[in-house]
Amino acid sequence: MAELVYRPVIGAARTMFKALDLKIDTQGSENIPRTGGAVLVSNHISYLDFIFTGLAALPQKRLVRFMAKESVFRHKISGPLMRGMKHIPVDRKQGEDAYQHALASLRSGEVIGVFPEATISQSFTLKSFKSGAARLAQEAGVPLIPMALWGTQRVWTKGRPRNFKRSHIPVTIRVGEPVEAPADQFAGAITRRLRERCQELLEAAQRAYPVRPKDASDTWWVPAHLGGTAPTPEQVKAAEAKG
Repeated sequence: MAELVYRPVIGAARTMFKALDLKIDTQGSENIPRTGGAVLVSNHISYLDFIFTGLAALPQKRLVRFMAKESVFRHKISGPLMRGMKHIPVDRKQGEDAYQHALASLRSGEVIGVFPEATISQSFTLKSFKSGAARLAQEAGVPLIPMALWGTQRVWTKGRPRNFKRSHIPVTIRVGEPVEAPADQFAGAITRRLRERCQELLEAAQRAYPVRPKDASDTWWVPAHLGGTAPTPEQVKAAEAKG
């Protein structure tokens, strides 16, 4: 039943991206295993990241089941779609149910998608990673697959109007080699290794990105440390503390 829902949604996403003339450059999809469970881990800079992360797995003929906040499943439109695609609702006050659901899916051979930063990074830099992805991989005995997205923030991100015009925006996706998660290691140490790999992939995606800001008003999507005007992580924290 899930695939009766999932595949038409993929088709709709591809049609939308074609209409927007997005230039999607994906490398490393072969690192996603063709069979068996795996935890696919990505940075998070856009509301659409789950779609692009899922697209990266399609060359390996894998459908990714994402862990997403429970409110999305209550929405009258997105709810039935999320349930039909076997995505996993996460109630942050009662996360154990979602953890066990994801663990069972991994053990049955599914690929689970996780954004370990939990929320969108408004500075477009990597935030700290929560250890849940590493613990899932350890307990299920599956690999962690690191990846990085760049350019998706230009389509639709937090605090910015969405750009659903035919803007020819490039999107760069890099998937890295598996990170093992041995059961006899601390989840924190594995998480640090995983974050380092994601950072390397993010920097590679940024270097490969084919365009630069058009003018001073177009620097909002570039991190401050790369010369852009996106808020620094410290500025984001200060704004969140106020609001």
